[in-house]
Amino acid sequence: MPNQDKPLKHLAALSGIGIQMGVIIYVFIRLGQWLDVSINTSKKIFVAIGALIGVAAGLYVALRQLKKSQNK
Repeated sequence: MPNQDKPLKHLAALSGIGIQMGVIIYVFIRLGQWLDVSINTSKKIFVAIGALIGVAAGLYVALRQLKKSQNK
């Protein structure tokens, strides 16, 4: 029975990583939108920068968690 629990654990961890990446990207995009409105820029430059930083941060967190889970 213990071998049947491991796939479920890995599936839960992977789905959690995906949700976490989505939240990180969403937060950085919203931050970029807020900066665009408060600085009053007509181009959405801070949204683009926020999206790029959010993707980079999300990938960093996801890779760090995957590496940690492989070491266990």
